[in-house]
Amino acid sequence: MAIAAELDKDTVVRAYARWAPVYDLVFGPVFEHGRRAAIDAAERIGGRILEVGVGTGISLPEYDADVRLFGIDISEPMLRKARERVTALGLENIEGLAVMDAERLTFPDESFDVVVAQYVVTTVPNPEATLDEFARVLKPGGEIVLVSRVGAEAGLRRTLEQWFARPASRLGWRTEFPWERFSRWAGRRDNLYLIERRPMPPLGHFSLIRFGKLPAQIAHNQDRLEARAHG
Repeated sequence: MAIAAELDKDTVVRAYARWAPVYDLVFGPVFEHGRRAAIDAAERIGGRILEVGVGTGISLPEYDADVRLFGIDISEPMLRKARERVTALGLENIEGLAVMDAERLTFPDESFDVVVAQYVVTTVPNPEATLDEFARVLKPGGEIVLVSRVGAEAGLRRTLEQWFARPASRLGWRTEFPWERFSRWAGRRDNLYLIERRPMPPLGHFSLIRFGKLPAQIAHNQDRLEARAHG
């Protein structure tokens, strides 16, 4: 039986305040492949990019200079590192960095061409509400680009994820997160579709996941066709 290990905002904030001084050293090399894959996917769309969970800003220098970036994070100590990095490297394409709750983004609807969230969805108290916010601020024709843990369906890894669920929650993340949660979330939105799901190192525990948002006219036409079919 799965062990429930819910997260709360205060736990996450405290956890990432502790991670801030050593995050780049501990997780930089481990997540490099997934980080590069997410950036490459975002740059294929280009334009204005929101990076949710920007953390220490480790990914910011890797983006092309011609894209515009806004980074948010729940952790002020992590963002302090990001601001220092932006200043030290003179990154002029960074529009802003702000403390913000991913479940309650303060941006207007359809503000960004791409929403990037690396290793974020399994670290928030309400993942579906967070994904809803990503979809809300995304422009039609844009993409949500995630790098996220996808839980094992069975076997030894599934057992280990269940065993480690409670300790992991104190560190600020979930070990258990089945693909069904992503597919169920996307399935209830008529204007979103899955573009790609690709395993990422280390050991395929994480995946690059890309959702597209239909252009407004196509979504409108689909609604009309469905209305006719049910009429």
